[in-house]
Amino acid sequence: MRALWWLPRALILGGLAFVIFGPLLNLLLWTVAERWFWPNALPTQWGFSYWERVFSPRGNTWEALRNSVLVACLTVTLSLSLAIPAGYALARLPLPARALILIAFLLPQAFPNLPVYVNIARLFYQVGLNGTIAGVVLVHTTHGLVFAVWIATAAFAAVGRDLEEAARSVGAGPFRAFRDVTLPLALPGLMASAIFVFLESLDEFTGSYFVGAPDVAMLPLMLYTAGAGGNYQIASIAAVVLLVPSILFMLVVERFLRADVLARIGK
Repeated sequence: MRALWWLPRALILGGLAFVIFGPLLNLLLWTVAERWFWPNALPTQWGFSYWERVFSPRGNTWEALRNSVLVACLTVTLSLSLAIPAGYALARLPLPARALILIAFLLPQAFPNLPVYVNIARLFYQVGLNGTIAGVVLVHTTHGLVFAVWIATAAFAAVGRDLEEAARSVGAGPFRAFRDVTLPLALPGLMASAIFVFLESLDEFTGSYFVGAPDVAMLPLMLYTAGAGGNYQIASIAAVVLLVPSILFMLVVERFLRADVLARIGK
């Protein structure tokens, strides 16, 4: 019995690996499955014809990919343009309601997305933003600000005040001290914030559906449409296209988001 001490641990680790990697393996199999019907455990015919269909000039995949990347980049730009001054103020200024301000940025996450986006779509329709790139960017920014402001605040808080004071003591003005000292030191945290916002925007479905569809083609909308129509190969290919940048960017986040920055989130 003592020789089998490793068996429970191996079963637990094997079960966890199956739960984590099983769906990913199934997803990859569907991307190259030409024919796959019950009760076959594996596809009966393999090929890449669905990849050709997805990325053919007649399809809208390239438009959806272009729109998704464009919206994500604009969302990052708008979110950081608001988060950098807000994060610096929350990290440096003695604001009396600092905790309440940080909590306020969590409000978009505190309510169910569906009723919120339905009402936003109604308002945007009245002002002509429904079915536009600008409208989708604004909706994505409401969620992106949560990551942007909280991580930016932590990044600026991780930079010692004494460094700014040393720059000021040798004649640097407030803006130059911020530009030459504080901003470069906070840049890794800001880069991680930008990546989080980019990934949040790239994968956002509900807001894109109610505000952008059908005029603004997006990859999450394409995935949903294909999956709802039973086109599992096309849906799986769209999912892989969304998954690859997520994995790559998360590896970058793991490198740039230091432990001292994480320790200051919410403080």
